[in-house]
Amino acid sequence: MDSSTRSLIDRIWTYFWEGGVTNPLTVIEQITYLLFVKGLDEIETNNEKNDVLLGIKSKRIFDEQHQICRWSKFKDYPAEKMFKTMSEDVFPFIKNLANDKNSGYAKYMEDAIFIIPTPIMLQKVVTAMDKLEMKDRDTKGDVYENLLAKLSTAGVNGQFRTPRHIIRMMVELMKPTPEDIIVDPACGTAGFLVEAGEYLRKNKDDLFLSENLTEHFNNTMFYGFDMDRTMLRIGAMNLMQHGIENPNIMYKDSLSEDNEDNGKYTLVLANPPFKGSIDAERTSKDLLAVTKTKKTELLFLALFLRSLKIGGRCASIVPDGVLFGSSNAHKAIRKEIIENHKLEAIISMPSGVFKPYAGVSTAIIIFTKTTQGGTDKVWFYDMTADGFSLDDQRQPVKENDIPDIIKRFNNRNSEEEQTRKRTEKSFFVTKEEIVENDYDLSINKYKEIVVEKKEYEKPEVILKRVLEMEDEIQQKLKELEDVL
Repeated sequence: MDSSTRSLIDRIWTYFWEGGVTNPLTVIEQITYLLFVKGLDEIETNNEKNDVLLGIKSKRIFDEQHQICRWSKFKDYPAEKMFKTMSEDVFPFIKNLANDKNSGYAKYMEDAIFIIPTPIMLQKVVTAMDKLEMKDRDTKGDVYENLLAKLSTAGVNGQFRTPRHIIRMMVELMKPTPEDIIVDPACGTAGFLVEAGEYLRKNKDDLFLSENLTEHFNNTMFYGFDMDRTMLRIGAMNLMQHGIENPNIMYKDSLSEDNEDNGKYTLVLANPPFKGSIDAERTSKDLLAVTKTKKTELLFLALFLRSLKIGGRCASIVPDGVLFGSSNAHKAIRKEIIENHKLEAIISMPSGVFKPYAGVSTAIIIFTKTTQGGTDKVWFYDMTADGFSLDDQRQPVKENDIPDIIKRFNNRNSEEEQTRKRTEKSFFVTKEEIVENDYDLSINKYKEIVVEKKEYEKPEVILKRVLEMEDEIQQKLKELEDVL
């Protein structure tokens, strides 16, 4: 993204903060609405041009009554008139578009609320946004990613994104295919789904050569659920700005009885909620049968197993407690994955990865659903650096294990990797040893620490040297005193 575009986004953000709208999620939501309105007008303008070329009359988004709602019409209005048009005409119009099945965006705008407080502020924002060049998928995606990056510097109410480089690492480890059906049951801003889509565009040249695969990519590949409608709107817009026409982003309590997904997906990419517990009365009985608990981090693992097709894969971030917790529920979910499915890998991450919002130590768990077992050896990696400082500032640094993790994971069947010692960053542990340790999956249980033996001089030798130095100091002081 060029500096002028980044500067424009910063200016728009500043206008909101100066106007008293300081919640980053609210700012992004309001910008999302305006981007939606701007995008509708651009689609309509393109349709009009195509109609002239083809000599036809296609269906219109804006009928005669709602021409006033077009961005190109109201963007030059005086502040007061623009504000009145936006609140009385434009927002009611986009809310009513929810019934339009031809508009992928519309279904997420049904409960849109316009809260820009003053005409002058609206005019400033619209004027700045009109200069944003949204020429193609790449620029649209870059603009939205730059907006979402603001969440990384202004976490609100516990809402913050999984770091983009961690998401990218997980996607590269899992290598999505054009046939995959991908889900994130706690999708937030849909970062995992966006990155999976970007990976496919870059690495699967045949994706858009097949009409069936293109149709699948745009309509039936990506699924995301969340219980925060603001996040749903932001996540849906994020995917669509990245060129995924009709993502399946919807309101759903993934852990409740209402979620009936069973054997539907081939790939789970997720960072589910760690904290808190839920009402057992609302929780799916199928999940409680696997791990009887109120802890969301354990229930989500059970959900992943239920949601995947046989042969489906999962990469999820989990708090370290999931790996070594001693409760019956903790042991039950670990035993289920190890004994009845195929646990592939545990990647231990340093506690600073989620700073400044949380200092909890986390790991990535990777497994395949088989229902027939298959765990033989589990690959462990001890990540100690992710390319950023592990303090609240998270500044770029040279140390970065991520390239090594991707390389070694993809070559973990090689003799070199299979024979690595436990003093190295990566190594294997047999299923038998894990079972003997009560299904404990914490890396510290198996990693061997190298203790260097260091020889020191005897205390009497050190003391003698100190006394000699003391005598020398006293001698120098005596000489200095004589001079003075």
